[in-house]
Amino acid sequence: MKIALISAANSIHTQRWAVALKKRGHDVSVISCVNHACNRNELYRLGIRFKVLKIPAPLGYYLNAAELHKFIKKEEFDIINVHYASGYGTLGRKAGLENALLNIWGSDVYEYPYKSKINMITIKKNLSFYKYIASTSKCMAKQAKRLVPLENVYLTPFGVDVDLFKPIDGLKDNDKFLFGTVKTLSPKYGIEDSINAFMLLYQRLRTEGKSLAEKISYEIYGKGELKERLQNLIERKGFSDKIKLMGYVENSDLPNIINRFDVFAVNSISDSESFGVAAVEAMACGVPCIVSDADGLKEVVSATGGGIIVLKKDIYAISNAMYDLLMNEEKRQELGKAGYYGVRQLYDWSYNVDEMLAIYARMMHDKIA
Repeated sequence: MKIALISAANSIHTQRWAVALKKRGHDVSVISCVNHACNRNELYRLGIRFKVLKIPAPLGYYLNAAELHKFIKKEEFDIINVHYASGYGTLGRKAGLENALLNIWGSDVYEYPYKSKINMITIKKNLSFYKYIASTSKCMAKQAKRLVPLENVYLTPFGVDVDLFKPIDGLKDNDKFLFGTVKTLSPKYGIEDSINAFMLLYQRLRTEGKSLAEKISYEIYGKGELKERLQNLIERKGFSDKIKLMGYVENSDLPNIINRFDVFAVNSISDSESFGVAAVEAMACGVPCIVSDADGLKEVVSATGGGIIVLKKDIYAISNAMYDLLMNEEKRQELGKAGYYGVRQLYDWSYNVDEMLAIYARMMHDKIA
């Protein structure tokens, strides 16, 4: 099939879809605004084509419509797949691409509509315009249906490469106990809550006279606007030797990093965490998780049984869950195994690509019928 992905080309999520479809033998073009262009040469070498629209976003979501319409008409794509319901969803609507598939991502339906009346009108128009809608999770599909009475939303989980994310022996330090998080350092991901919960855990262990207090540590990987604030918190509380901000790492390095963790924590405070891929990556490696009840995290951990779910923003509940898993090796092993097998059953990336291609096949059938 000749496939057009209308999405931010500099997004790792867009790139994963483009690479997966290209490796399945399809002709893939990624179309994006100039300020979202791709700078990864290896994607060009794979033969993925990139079309850059002249006007940068956000104005480009409106003013590039004529250029996009002309390009789509000229290229005669079999499948047009628009990603992100607000920005590129608007561009696709303005370009008249009503028979396209629109993939919603999270903040586009959880946050964007509630920022202004104009945003709400825009997102409702976009969701109503497209013939086909897809969501990475059931919870996000429900959220979209709260905005617009959609008849059908296809599910296209954004899973993981289970050949890459898998248990790796020998990476854990048996003399230490390591909690870990891999997430952007932004407020909505609740990393400050996890830090405060770890501090409570340490204080509890000291109060109870447990030597485990000296064994525990916490590593946080990622970059973002909260780096300085979090570092100041760690230093002010005297935890510089226990809690480390490790910085950004490439996705290809994550399996080795995650396999060092004894417990993975991700306590997002926003339901725009609509799938929970970080938790899925950890569970694929057999690492038990502590997650908040943000919609996407709750959905994937409930589906696999690979972790403990706590209330958003409840640092005492997070800390108690940390204590529970620290003290109970058998429970850690049970949750780790459940997560491992659950991810392979539900969130194997190769199966998820199959699901997307099945939707494309349905779209092709509808065009012919």
